[in-house]
Amino acid sequence: MIWHCGTFDFDTSKPVIMGILNMTPDSFSDGGEFADFDAAVAHAEQMIAEGAAIIDVGGESTRPGSAPVTPDEEWERVAAAVKELAARGVCVSIDTRHASVAERAVAAGASIINDVSGFRDPAMVEVARSCDAGCVVMHMKGEPATMQDDPVYADVVTEVRDYLRDRCVELEAAGIARERLCVDPGPGFGKTPKQTIELMRNLHELVHLGYPVLAAPSRKSYVGYAYHIDDPKERDVASAAEALLACELGAGVVRTHNVAKTAEGLADLRPYVLLGLGANVALVANPGEETEGKIAQLNHAVGELCMLPDSQIIDIAGFYGSKAAYLEDQDDFVNTVVLLRTGVPPRELLDYLHAIENSLGRVREVENGPRTLDIDILDYQMYAFSTDDLTLPHPRVCERDFVVKPLLEILPGHVLADGTPVDSVPEEKRVGRAWKL
Repeated sequence: MIWHCGTFDFDTSKPVIMGILNMTPDSFSDGGEFADFDAAVAHAEQMIAEGAAIIDVGGESTRPGSAPVTPDEEWERVAAAVKELAARGVCVSIDTRHASVAERAVAAGASIINDVSGFRDPAMVEVARSCDAGCVVMHMKGEPATMQDDPVYADVVTEVRDYLRDRCVELEAAGIARERLCVDPGPGFGKTPKQTIELMRNLHELVHLGYPVLAAPSRKSYVGYAYHIDDPKERDVASAAEALLACELGAGVVRTHNVAKTAEGLADLRPYVLLGLGANVALVANPGEETEGKIAQLNHAVGELCMLPDSQIIDIAGFYGSKAAYLEDQDDFVNTVVLLRTGVPPRELLDYLHAIENSLGRVREVENGPRTLDIDILDYQMYAFSTDDLTLPHPRVCERDFVVKPLLEILPGHVLADGTPVDSVPEEKRVGRAWKL
């Protein structure tokens, strides 16, 4: 997924690191350290050398209980650094809630507007509409001064997801292109540590929205709570572990204080694999309950996938019924798509999948014929090749409705490893018509 930010385009299928440059006297972990122009620019250059692709410059602390500053004071703090870094060809993000600061920063060369208030201010929406900068749309309950005063949610994951969805829809309606938008769940902003942990462990739900997802766990209070680390400056290793987990769940941008530690942690990120599962012969089913029997077999296969070495299931689409493709005189299928992170290479993974198929009595006597279980490797990140027994991406992914629909449910707008968009074939031209069960 490409995130368009002015003259910069970022491929968020691999993590993009955003380094934090706080030019404030009162930020929660590094207030005052980089308020001086020379120190700020030197620190930005160091973060770039360590792997940061974006520098996020902020002139107002938004820590819990922080006092607001005037837009003029905020701009005075950051103006020289924004201008200098942009002149050096750096992708500068301006971290601000104030439309006038964002407008000045963009005019000075900033390529991203990072608004912790989620573009609530119509003036900020107008600034974004009038330029080509990328936009980070964050969820925050309340205001920084009061946001931690007993925040309450019935379902924090659903409420944050729906809020971000609605804000992005409104921004698109205002004329801001979809490819410019990135969403941030706002860990610690109007959320208790427990609420934040629940949200960050379900980050894949935000991926379903179809926008790049930014993860900002760096030195946050929930990290201290989860890992029992009181001093924010001592949380960098734990923050890197949280960043890795967030990226495995689908985050494409990571905002961090310690770029070196984060880059080191993200080196362990495993590639993603998309698997297509289908069945149209139920081993055990009462008359009239064949669909339930097929679903049970797919669930059994998912259980077996949980046992794969060095692998983790990240997401599973719903179940879809479909008409048989290619060989039409057979029962309807039940299908789903599984998103997996794995360190198992493709050919070895194929052997494991065949073993799972065989455990449910898979028969391969008739091409495209009835089967108790079928597991296809649809797409394997970074792999595009063809051998006698394995072609990646799967050559028929885009033509199969029973694959396209569940796949796009969990990864909207997905592009295969060979550069082909999954939705490249119109629905009316696909085979195996599918419907949500």
